[in-house]
Amino acid sequence: MVQEEHSLRLVGRAELTITGVTEVSRFEEDGVLLQTDMGELTVQGEQLQLKELSLDGGRVAVSGSISALIYGRQQSGGWLHRLLG
Repeated sequence: MVQEEHSLRLVGRAELTITGVTEVSRFEEDGVLLQTDMGELTVQGEQLQLKELSLDGGRVAVSGSISALIYGRQQSGGWLHRLLG
């Protein structure tokens, strides 16, 4: 299957579709850590749920209350540090 180019589609801060995903590193109710063609992507929010996962096609869909989309690593001590343990 051909993987789609990296893109984000956010509808009403409640439905997020991401393409170009190569790996889901972590998935928790308050945060998701993904590896994409464009680097590491952190999705922060509340009550996050995985609606679609197709790593063959590089597509992930998340629903919930999405508060932030962050590329790259954050400094330790914050939410990402707790997520990665």
